[in-house]
Amino acid sequence: MFRRKKRILDENIIKNIYKKDRLFRYAEFLLGLLLVAIAFNVFILPNNIVYGVSGLGVIAKHLWKIDPSIIIMIFNIFLMVLSFVLLGKEKTANSVIGSLLYPVMVKLTETVPKYMDVTGAEPLMLILFGAVINGFGLGLIFKAGFTTGGSDIINQIVAKYGKMSIGKSMFFTDGLIVCLSLFAFGWIPLMYSLLTLYIISVLTDKVILGISQSKAFYIITDHETEIKTFILQHLSHGVTVLDGRGGYTGNHQKVIMCIIPTKEYFMAKEGIHQIDKNAFFVVTDAYEVSGGE
Repeated sequence: MFRRKKRILDENIIKNIYKKDRLFRYAEFLLGLLLVAIAFNVFILPNNIVYGVSGLGVIAKHLWKIDPSIIIMIFNIFLMVLSFVLLGKEKTANSVIGSLLYPVMVKLTETVPKYMDVTGAEPLMLILFGAVINGFGLGLIFKAGFTTGGSDIINQIVAKYGKMSIGKSMFFTDGLIVCLSLFAFGWIPLMYSLLTLYIISVLTDKVILGISQSKAFYIITDHETEIKTFILQHLSHGVTVLDGRGGYTGNHQKVIMCIIPTKEYFMAKEGIHQIDKNAFFVVTDAYEVSGGE
């Protein structure tokens, strides 16, 4: 009975988060998708840059002349089914819209290079522009509380069943896909792909909040149990409860400390506000996280 009530509470919190500023968030999401799709067709695909599920589309286009949007759609659908089986309904629901709309947007913007002719420009400059636009677009998508599916789903699965952190799983999965470019295109595109992946990761985090991959939350609240349950069960991150004492009043109070990936900052912040509007919390950059999950 207690678990059922907590599950209903979590579901209501998530519903309220997604109701907040809905039109603005959807506008951010669609603009981000448009930018990522244009960057893919104008800069990424012509230069054989490989990263994430989009990179598999680049390889398929080069080797077998298959439309990249079809490959992206097939892999995204497969990964959504896999996510539903291995991660559950709630985790999968957050990726459905982006997983389906991204390949559609890639298809709709495939004619953009005809009107945005950049042939003859230095490859390095094109790759830098593509990475910046892509990173900015992904930042808008994550900031709005959405994802594009693909490798994000793989990262969650590897993290859960490989008993490793999200950061380590990203390094493993995205690194493996990037390395495929060596066999398809050679060393130079591989180096360009690594450079692109690095710039995209930095820009994405910068758009969301700061430049670190993780954020440290320090929370003081009268609803300690509810917030702990939300972080542990819905966000699937550990918490540490510290003993604190007010410097002026001398009153003893609990401080909840947790480390949240930057991409989940929006969800964590809004979840805390939904549970306790009067909660006091401080968010700082966590530049290095070691140990735990």
